[in-house]
Amino acid sequence: MKTIQVVAAVIHEGEQILATQRGYGEFKDGWEFPGGKIEPGENAQQALRREIREELEMEIDVGEHLVTVEMDYRSFHLSMQCFLSKIRSGAPVLKEHEAARWIKPEEFEDIEWLPADRVVIEKLKEIMKRRKEMDMA
Repeated sequence: MKTIQVVAAVIHEGEQILATQRGYGEFKDGWEFPGGKIEPGENAQQALRREIREELEMEIDVGEHLVTVEMDYRSFHLSMQCFLSKIRSGAPVLKEHEAARWIKPEEFEDIEWLPADRVVIEKLKEIMKRRKEMDMA
């Protein structure tokens, strides 16, 4: 089975995250974190900055690695490295997506995430729960 190496940006402002709705392909209309394939000669962070520039016309600061999702789909294996990111400049201009919206934690379950991105949401919920518990201690 072919492995596809991709990167995704969990772009956040405060507790809100940017979700994008896929505008093409097999997973059209599903919600995801923006990003794309790593090109030869790029590291993950370089690929992520390039993809966000191409897809959304924004410059981002790539922060810490959040999670790597390994998932088998019908015709390929996905390896998706996800990084917390912040907008350095620009605002989302949709080049490949149908929609984009800022999602608050209480809205995470309100949209139809693609399977790999669902794993990222679970990781975010786990981190937020730990932070809340630490704040209460």
